[in-house]
Amino acid sequence: MKDPRDIIKRPVITERSTELMAQKKYTFEVDVKANKTEVKDAIEAIFGVKVAKVNIMNYKGKVKRVGRYSGLTNRRRKAIVTLTPDSKEIELFEV
Repeated sequence: MKDPRDIIKRPVITERSTELMAQKKYTFEVDVKANKTEVKDAIEAIFGVKVAKVNIMNYKGKVKRVGRYSGLTNRRRKAIVTLTPDSKEIELFEV
């Protein structure tokens, strides 16, 4: 079993992701090898909330070049986690 903090890398803070927080949907960058069940268990373990569903998106690396050398940036995996209506909210920003 992996450590939950190895599965969840960091929260994704964008304009769209902050709008989704009102609907109890939180966006995280996750490990590229993690599946939905591992992401759900990790979120529940770290934040102590109940997860209703998990949507996962894969992003390919972009082609970048420096001089005559070209390569790819790192590929990413993003998870949108929906909490149950009776669950408490995740505090990403300490007010």
